[in-house]
Amino acid sequence: MDERTPGVRPRPSLGRLLDVAARRSFPGATTVLLLLLTAGPLGLPGQAELQGALALGCVFFWSLFRPASLPPLLVFGLGVLADLLGYGPVGVGVLILLSAHGFALRWRHMLTRQGFLRIWFAFMVVAAAAAVLQWGLTSLLTFRLLPVGPALFQLALSAGLYPLLAAILARAHATVAEPARA
Repeated sequence: MDERTPGVRPRPSLGRLLDVAARRSFPGATTVLLLLLTAGPLGLPGQAELQGALALGCVFFWSLFRPASLPPLLVFGLGVLADLLGYGPVGVGVLILLSAHGFALRWRHMLTRQGFLRIWFAFMVVAAAAAVLQWGLTSLLTFRLLPVGPALFQLALSAGLYPLLAAILARAHATVAEPARA
């Protein structure tokens, strides 16, 4: 029931308040969990790129569909965490995630009315910009021109992983993470 409509509303219990808080924090908490899981010694080839792809995909998805649950300060914190857990210069991940968040917020009203293919294409544009930005800033901050291969791999991994990630997050968005269901 909407708070603006008249009627009798039960007082929220502690359990309901905790349930709402857990549902609202779901986007940030799952992104932190994915960052921590991919930072562990899994021995996966391209594990650092996987970490960046998951962070970028989560921030883009939640910025589109639940922007109130992923404020810029939280995105900043996610970027700092990604930078500290990763191998790149500190600040690059922050800038990339905040840029992706800003792009998603700017275009969310148009993109959320589109089909998945257009959203995926928009994400691929963001992933390409993120790969170029990461490659350029890392090259600049390390004072040497880095090979382009890892940036292209990062782009391919981000673009290829997004449909699976979006399907899982969309399911969570409609069920577990929806505060209105509390």
